[in-house]
Amino acid sequence: MKKAILYDTTLRDGMQGENICFSPEDKIKVAKRLDDMGIHYIEGGWPGSNPNAMRFFELVRETKFKNSVITAFGSTRRPNICASDDKNLNALVASGATVAAIFGKSWDLHVQIMENTLEENLAMIKDSVEWLISQGLTVFYDAEHYYDGYINNSYYALETLKAAIKGGCKTLVLCDTNGGTLPHDIERITTDTINQITQFYSKEKDITFGIHAHNDCGMAVANSISAIRCGAAMVQGTVNGYGERCGNADLTSIIPILKLKLNNDCISLDNLKKLKKLSRFVSETANMIPLNSRPFVGHSAFAHKGGIHVSAVMKASEAYEHINPEFVGSKRRVLVSEQSGGSNIEYKAKEMGIDLGEDGKHTKSIVTSIKDLEDDGYQFDVAEGSLKIIMEKLTGQYQPHFDLESFRVTVEKDKERPCSAHAMIKIKVGDTVEITAAEGDGPVSALDNALRKALTNIFPDLDEMHLVDFKVRVIEGSDGTDAKVRVIISSRDENNIFSTIGVSEDIIEASWQALSDSFQYKLSMQKE
Repeated sequence: MKKAILYDTTLRDGMQGENICFSPEDKIKVAKRLDDMGIHYIEGGWPGSNPNAMRFFELVRETKFKNSVITAFGSTRRPNICASDDKNLNALVASGATVAAIFGKSWDLHVQIMENTLEENLAMIKDSVEWLISQGLTVFYDAEHYYDGYINNSYYALETLKAAIKGGCKTLVLCDTNGGTLPHDIERITTDTINQITQFYSKEKDITFGIHAHNDCGMAVANSISAIRCGAAMVQGTVNGYGERCGNADLTSIIPILKLKLNNDCISLDNLKKLKKLSRFVSETANMIPLNSRPFVGHSAFAHKGGIHVSAVMKASEAYEHINPEFVGSKRRVLVSEQSGGSNIEYKAKEMGIDLGEDGKHTKSIVTSIKDLEDDGYQFDVAEGSLKIIMEKLTGQYQPHFDLESFRVTVEKDKERPCSAHAMIKIKVGDTVEITAAEGDGPVSALDNALRKALTNIFPDLDEMHLVDFKVRVIEGSDGTDAKVRVIISSRDENNIFSTIGVSEDIIEASWQALSDSFQYKLSMQKE
């Protein structure tokens, strides 16, 4: 198996995902992270399509990369014109990129939809590749809808690849653009395509094949790996699988599978350890909540909840983990809930630096207390920040960084304006008393702003922490407005995401519990 070539298209195909948008400056930041990761090619966008992409290529000229080559994306020329007169092709040249990835029609259905002829489509592919190469660019040809086209008319699909080769292209990327092809068909078609092309062009020893898969059947990663095993050398995808409709092949899964499962030297082990941070950085830049269940890099990827599982992992981690979490920059997490046993508590105590006493004398009482609290509405497997604080309290090791003296929250509403909230808070830090007031979009927002304002006077590093998610759930709705609610707050700093919880019949009180715990937890991490 050849060393796989990693081609990232987060900044172009990933941006086609719903609710995802990067500014040109954001794209530069992401590109630098991808370069540091060791990605071979970074697709920066379609310079002929929008000002955002053109601005990126202007900025990227002033940026140095140590591992990555920036590529520009575009299409073949329009029908019945010269390639040199096509605005999009000229924009590729003007972008300053040394590599251009252009797509063309490989499915005869699409040629017909565009009211073009099959012959002119082949000419468009050949002419476009040929002209771009004459302008000094290296060209990758993306055979759009290749697998669907092959199933419908294999002869013509192969002819489109041959047209690209006749134009001078050495890299052919087979695209499952609809994301509907299954792995066994990917294997069959990829193998047959490589055999036929290499047989037809037996003198062309340096033709490289690639795979570009979409995830509409949930098969993008599997399809990408299948194509690589059948002889494709380039794999295209996006960080976190972002992309149009159901997304693209997820490089955060493909890269560790190639490196750790298939022993493919696509990336160094040191760079592989940066994978989780890369995933989090891209999700934060895209303003997307990280998916906990995402393989390898998700918050739950190496989380263990069942007591039997935890007991086994403590003896032999491979019993319930398919790789060492540290290989991808992740870590093992043991969850504590009403289903937990002593093994979970012992593991978490060791992880959090909590002394359970001689012979673990506190273990049983903690297990009992956790189960009682969860029966009352708490859920500690999703709130490890609060779990740490509870365990410290139950073992007499809790040292609060601040104490609440009082707070007051008021909400104003008139018929002309939306609600506005004001909070006044009095806290004590050691012998220092802080009294502050703040406004917010709602009572919890105002309370958060007031607490943050009071604490940052003493703990300036709190500026790097901010809230990323706020959930409220009614635990039992039969009591109507008197029902008990559960509030879960997720916060993050530069390196971590952590959650805290509060439960009460009063939503403000529950929110305060979760909010207070989040600040206490952050401050305890800084101290450690």
